[in-house]
Amino acid sequence: MSPSALKPQFLRVEGTDIVNSDGERVILKGVATGGHLNMENFITGYPGHEHELRAAMLEVLGQEKYDFFFDKFLEYFFTSSDAKFLKSLGMNCLRIPINHRHFMDDRNPGVIKASGFKLVDRIVDACAAEGIYTVLDLHTCPGGQNQGWHSDSGIHKALFWEFKDFQDRVIQLWTALAKHYANNTWIAGYNPMNEPGDPKHSDLQKFYTRVEKAIREVDPNHMLFLDGNTYAMDFSGFENVLPNTVYAIHDYSNMGFPMGDAYKGTSAQKKILQKQFDRKIDFMREHKVPVWNGEFGPVYASPEDGKNFEEINQQRYDLLGQQLSIYRKENVSWSIWTYKDIGFQGMVYTDPNSPYIRLLKPILEKKKRMGLDKWGRDDKFVADIYEPVMKHLEAEIPDHLHKIRYPHHWGLRVHAHRVLREMLVSEYLVQEFAEYFGDKSFDELDELAASFKLENCVKRDGLNKILEADAEMTK
Repeated sequence: MSPSALKPQFLRVEGTDIVNSDGERVILKGVATGGHLNMENFITGYPGHEHELRAAMLEVLGQEKYDFFFDKFLEYFFTSSDAKFLKSLGMNCLRIPINHRHFMDDRNPGVIKASGFKLVDRIVDACAAEGIYTVLDLHTCPGGQNQGWHSDSGIHKALFWEFKDFQDRVIQLWTALAKHYANNTWIAGYNPMNEPGDPKHSDLQKFYTRVEKAIREVDPNHMLFLDGNTYAMDFSGFENVLPNTVYAIHDYSNMGFPMGDAYKGTSAQKKILQKQFDRKIDFMREHKVPVWNGEFGPVYASPEDGKNFEEINQQRYDLLGQQLSIYRKENVSWSIWTYKDIGFQGMVYTDPNSPYIRLLKPILEKKKRMGLDKWGRDDKFVADIYEPVMKHLEAEIPDHLHKIRYPHHWGLRVHAHRVLREMLVSEYLVQEFAEYFGDKSFDELDELAASFKLENCVKRDGLNKILEADAEMTK
């Protein structure tokens, strides 16, 4: 009998635990599909934002080829084979990041597209067949719920918080999603908003209260997974807890990225990891509610990064292992970022000799040289170019204003790089990226999309063995 035939009851919150219908603790351990239903620049290689990529690709390919390529990409990126692979590692949950545009057309707001449900249904069903729960994650909101590239707004302001119309549209979408999935017990719950960036620290709680009420009116059973403010790191503005709700942090460490200190496993570094985690979950401890670490994980080096790439990766595996030990001690459910990409962070990645990577190698190398993607970039090739600009801005803008913009911890420099590199320069180069596809036939487009099929990808064994071993400890 297949796992899907053994239909479970709804998971629910009981005190500090997630439990099943028998009251037994369930610790969710899994991964996010990442750049699938919400594409991200560093995951699939394009510069800038998904909606800019799609516009450039439509212009270059025309409607028929555009539809064909993206349909194939979405089909191949996650299949039943991927669900079986995750099951083989002991994973019991998959987080599904979703771009709102799969369900809502910005030119036709108020109309929910049925095609979006088909995309999500296919993943949910594939996972259910393997006994894997899913969490639906709205990764982008109209207007942008945060200031980063991954909200796919294309700007450096989170306009979602300034316009009730944008908020109304998300309420409408979650009502439709909750109604559609109300009876699906393989869905662990709903993550209504990824990494909120509410500058006032009060509008988020109002929105959560509103979206919880809307969801519960059509689906009283599923849990909610609510991210903290400022990119799921800050609960200082939270006062009350909502029923049947898990509270979510994102727990990345700078030591897992090129511009951070190398992880050596020192007692001081271990204390930093513990302190960072403790700070983020103070609210959950105080209110005695469950914690879900919805994102974490280092990025990895490749042979092109130098002869010591294996040493770097071992340091990052060690870092990951230490983080997992903290989560085990606290009985924390988690979802690592990310499942599949082009070789930077994924459990699985495209083969360097795949048609996709061979075609795009020149633009990928250019992006890396220019340090366009914020996620894990290395500025060694462009620091001497941007540093004079940064110093000029710092000299001309009064010191007391350097951190006036939210997120304040970004400071003047990070905000400036967001506008200069991640927005302006990327708008130009996303067109160049699309032009690589311009003369491709349908067969060639199919081969490019098929580069993301599991059987055509490389498995990051060092990472997967760590995750498998951790999953085994909770059986």
